[in-house]
Amino acid sequence: MGYEFTLMSADIDEKGIRKEKPEELVMALAEAKADAILQRLPVSDYVKEAEPTLLITSDQVVVYEGVIREKPANEEEAHQFIKGYSGGHAATVGSVLVTNLKTGFRKGEWDRVEIHFHEIPDEVIEKLIEEGNVLHVAGGLLIEHPLIKPYIKQVVGTIDSVMGLPKAPTEKLIKEAV
Repeated sequence: MGYEFTLMSADIDEKGIRKEKPEELVMALAEAKADAILQRLPVSDYVKEAEPTLLITSDQVVVYEGVIREKPANEEEAHQFIKGYSGGHAATVGSVLVTNLKTGFRKGEWDRVEIHFHEIPDEVIEKLIEEGNVLHVAGGLLIEHPLIKPYIKQVVGTIDSVMGLPKAPTEKLIKEAV
């Protein structure tokens, strides 16, 4: 998106934060990440800076048949997740939270995208799990992966949101925060 940035890990216990609605969960997780990172930053230094520094945190879950799915616990669960998407559909619900370290302004939004799938062959599922990347993403869902792309029937929403950071809401929140 043309911004200079530094990546930081929040190191929070995501499983310790629970909400019934996926939209509330991803917002609560983004807020917890922001709070954890803010504790490690010398915020008073940022208040003195001429230019504002923005902290952007986010989170994402997959919703399948009304159930929230986070990262698969193991290969078996990843297989179960992906097999369930085959011939069906799922949704991603992602959040973005922008905090201005100079002014204290903080605002967030969430975004939902529906993904519809063709039948996914078992051998494709096995290859995805063998590679291991599906174990590190919400719902084991990697729609940008070359192996899964041919089995995507329709995406209702934006790909960038499915990949973890919805660009339009992020850009809007950045402008509001500055």
